Amino acid sequence: MLTAQAADFPRWYQDVLAKATLAETGPVRGTMVIRPYGYAIWERIQAEMDQRIKAAGAENVYFPLLIPESHLRREAEHVEGFSPELAVVTEAGGQRLEEPVVIRPTSETVFGEYMARWVQSYRDLPLRLNQWANVVRWELRPRLFLRTSEFLWQEGHTAHASSADAAAFARRIHADVYRAVLEEVLAIPVLAGLKTDAERFAGATATLTCEGMMRDGKALQLATSHELGQNFARAFDITYTDAHGSAELCWTTSWGSSTRMVGGLIMVHGDDAGLRLPPQVAPVQVVVVAVKDAPAVAEAVERLRRELVADGTRVRADDRTGVGLGRRLTDWELKGVPVRLEVGPRDLAEGVVSLVRRDRREREPVGLDGAAAAATEALGDVQRALYEDAAGLLARRTVDVDDVDAAIDVARDGFARLPWASCGAEGERRLNAAGVSIRCLTTDDGAVPDDVDAPDLVAIAGRAY
Repeated sequence: MLTAQAADFPRWYQDVLAKATLAETGPVRGTMVIRPYGYAIWERIQAEMDQRIKAAGAENVYFPLLIPESHLRREAEHVEGFSPELAVVTEAGGQRLEEPVVIRPTSETVFGEYMARWVQSYRDLPLRLNQWANVVRWELRPRLFLRTSEFLWQEGHTAHASSADAAAFARRIHADVYRAVLEEVLAIPVLAGLKTDAERFAGATATLTCEGMMRDGKALQLATSHELGQNFARAFDITYTDAHGSAELCWTTSWGSSTRMVGGLIMVHGDDAGLRLPPQVAPVQVVVVAVKDAPAVAEAVERLRRELVADGTRVRADDRTGVGLGRRLTDWELKGVPVRLEVGPRDLAEGVVSLVRRDRREREPVGLDGAAAAATEALGDVQRALYEDAAGLLARRTVDVDDVDAAIDVARDGFARLPWASCGAEGERRLNAAGVSIRCLTTDDGAVPDDVDAPDLVAIAGRAY
């Protein structure tokens, strides 16, 4: 049995991680072991993300895990922002190192070093790179997938000839990659906006964020895209010769998303029976379950499996009839498989099988001849239903308020929307003291503003993971 969400949401989350065999703690405090099913979910997210990143014009590269400490110190605001989280190597090969090296918390500095070498002329721009890697940020209060000392992610880094081109690309990644994957693939509705000056990425001039609401009403930052201005270009001498022969500083961006998305997926869609996976990201979209060990059942299960494979569906046949049916069905529900077809001898005698959608947990009979098609059609319905369910929760638990005191009260159960003009930096400090943060700034109609000084901005406040 899982702990009920209403009774103890954090305990429910830990129960799902364990019983759905997603991940467990690693041998070093703050690390995690991602089990095959959890990693399969991450691979689906990674594939969807990678396809969109490449469509935006970025190319994949790989940079070293170890960064000279002096590299980080060349951008003062950046190293100051990361100092509490750095893991530093001071000894290797039995000897003390002449210069300590940092295990990468992010790679702006090492990318900057090499971008400076690779960019010479305006013809080399824009330079758009992405890397899939692991990073280390020493966490005091680790939670699997949400905050671990080591995690998997992608980080993109680009250099441009103009501020406008850099800003446009950062926003393209934010909208066409991050928001698209979150909403269209993971079925997670997001609030997209700008971080406040206090919350933006260290060394950035602007940070764009995608914020999701979990089923307990708390916020989770799911992906960010940063405009870095010329800060890193100045620190690392990333320059180019323009068409007139003049030397100019580049404008750079960085952007990242991580295995935190898996944690968000669990907490946005999961219920008291376990995971509920959107079909587009589910490692197994349909499971065909043999109710009993009988030749006719085995034949029908294999037939349905072949038909579903031919339709391009990710399918698993469960013919483990030596294991109790109740245990098997509970296991598939825990794992959140979107659609289940149950094949039993009694139903087969009537020419039907049972179709169960994980989001509804209701059985309906469908004809054997059309069962594969019905299961495939149901996948689209489940994808839409999960998004609508999450969007409904976000709408119900987002409340318009007029001032900081009301925002603190509302943020106990969800998000507060308040005029940024009635909050400001002083109000943000009061919210922070009460355990509430400004998740993002948006325009009144929910669009991403041009900058944090735009008029009539709306602040979204909430408690966060």
